[in-house]
Amino acid sequence: MHGRRRLIKEDAETNPFFGKEPSKRSVEELLENGIVIIDKPSGPTSHQVASWVKEILHVKKAGHGGTLDPNVTGVLPIALQNATKAIGLMHGATKEYVCVMRLHGDVSRKKIKETMKSFIGKIWQTPPKEAAVKRQRRQRTIYYLNILEIDGRDVLFKVGCEGGTYIRVLCKDIGKRLGVGAHMEELRRTKSGMFEEKDAIILQDLLDAYIFWKEDGDEKEIRKYLRPMEDLLTHLPAIIVKDSAVDAICHGADLALPGVAQVDTGIKEGDIVVIKTLKGEAVAIAKALMTTRDIMEKDKGIAADTKRVLMKRGTYPPMWKKSAEVA
Repeated sequence: MHGRRRLIKEDAETNPFFGKEPSKRSVEELLENGIVIIDKPSGPTSHQVASWVKEILHVKKAGHGGTLDPNVTGVLPIALQNATKAIGLMHGATKEYVCVMRLHGDVSRKKIKETMKSFIGKIWQTPPKEAAVKRQRRQRTIYYLNILEIDGRDVLFKVGCEGGTYIRVLCKDIGKRLGVGAHMEELRRTKSGMFEEKDAIILQDLLDAYIFWKEDGDEKEIRKYLRPMEDLLTHLPAIIVKDSAVDAICHGADLALPGVAQVDTGIKEGDIVVIKTLKGEAVAIAKALMTTRDIMEKDKGIAADTKRVLMKRGTYPPMWKKSAEVA
């Protein structure tokens, strides 16, 4: 939860007849609004893996969160159907990698340790030629960089970094600073946002679980692997709305203060937030137009600008006056 607390602005009840807690969704509902965390094998592109997941689960749409190069393995979140609307937010989530860097010359252990330590904090990077983004220098944050082992010219390390950090470029830059050059020999992603290696499954296990469910009606395995879309959004602060505000937001209305029931601490103006129901369902992604304090203290005004609706219209009944509705 990133050290956030939830504050109650107004006591509100939720009607049990509309919507449902994400953990209570059926397998069919999870296939519509869910994600799977795949342990990507070496070889295929991330796009190819998403396409296999689509075939295995017989869904029309699947998208991955944060591209891994073909030869890179590890944690690859894949969103299904409606959840693909939220997967883009994974690109900014914190990542962790384990990497083998090969130095092109001999360097003392002391110098390797000191040099690598100097890369912790804010660094500048230019994306590599192969990257599908504009090649301009940009700043990224390295949260930790721990050397696990040094074996001759091979350095095994673990790095925690901001989304969009290129480890291939990091290795090259470390090599340059060491004066001998270096390249990334092997890479595995061990964390993506809240998802860790232990959450990731191989494609074969997903296929087996789907078959058990389809042919034997056994949900146990597939339920372990299908997670609610809301898990993609745990790194975002939340604003919880009353049942009466849900349908208007599903129609694209911005969130007005009377609709707010609870709010997370630490929201700043301009932050990306998730609007949720009292049952914990994601309604929309929005941009905060007020701070947590303003949301708590004021009675009038627009708290957040709805950017992307995630919930299907009609999940909750329309309760706002027609004049307030934005069709």
